[in-house]
Amino acid sequence: MTDAPSPAGALRALLATLVKAALIPDETRRAEFRREAADLRRQLAGQDLSALKPDGLWGLAVRDAEAPELRPEETQTSLTMPQACPVALDTLLGPDFDFEAVVKRVRDSAATG
Repeated sequence: MTDAPSPAGALRALLATLVKAALIPDETRRAEFRREAADLRRQLAGQDLSALKPDGLWGLAVRDAEAPELRPEETQTSLTMPQACPVALDTLLGPDFDFEAVVKRVRDSAATG
């Protein structure tokens, strides 16, 4: 059995999942990303995240999401993700989290190429 990721690891994975959902339009994959995001949000529930730096984790998450093995699936418009995390922690972890709205915010925050 694998250990659950640290809060920083889970937040990084959540951010990477949102970036992948913004880049990969396939509906089957999108459903997988939605489930993955829900699982990661459950792992983060109740955690003290006050010491985490979302902007730093964002940069790592973007790199994770833009991995070479995923490029063939990334058929959305070429996007350049912003340097700063476009989604606040309270939006990511709040009770009113809306996967589609957050993915749209990620996509809209990117500069198109």
